[in-house]
Amino acid sequence: MMSDYLKLPDGLPVPEDDGAAEHLPGTAVPSLTLESSGGESVRLDTLGAGRTVLYVYPLTGRPGADMPEGWDTIPGARGCTTEACGFRDHHEDLLAAGAARVFGLSSQDTDYQREVVERLRLPFRMLSDPERRLARALDLPTFTVEGTRLYSRLTLIVHDGLVEHVFYPVFPPNEHAEQVLAWLRGNPR
Repeated sequence: MMSDYLKLPDGLPVPEDDGAAEHLPGTAVPSLTLESSGGESVRLDTLGAGRTVLYVYPLTGRPGADMPEGWDTIPGARGCTTEACGFRDHHEDLLAAGAARVFGLSSQDTDYQREVVERLRLPFRMLSDPERRLARALDLPTFTVEGTRLYSRLTLIVHDGLVEHVFYPVFPPNEHAEQVLAWLRGNPR
């Protein structure tokens, strides 16, 4: 059953750029502390020297658990597991290309994310933001499904406390880590 989450179905709708992330480059990262799948708190405005890749995603599925009704028809919704696996598979390359650290971030709780990190053997931590505080602080795009507000998929490259670059919309998610890697290689610091 896990293979269902590791392969994207054909014909997924492509998200369109609605301009919801145009304001982000140059924006200061807010002073928010989020719990990580590693058990510690991470303060976003003090991530440390160098670039941070912060990929934001809506909802990681679990084998055997149903996704929200119509999930595959929502542009940009499907593909969180394949995206995480891409960042896993390219983690060392991303670090070699200038990323000091990589985080995933969603509104799922820390226990859920911890299971994902263990099951997928991710070499980086996930950050939990169930109240979507980062979305409110930076006016990030979100969407609602079955009464739950979720993050829209995007990636922030953070450097010295500022959003240096934004990938939005992200498609296809299974190739996104390669897109980030190409950008880092093309924009060395």
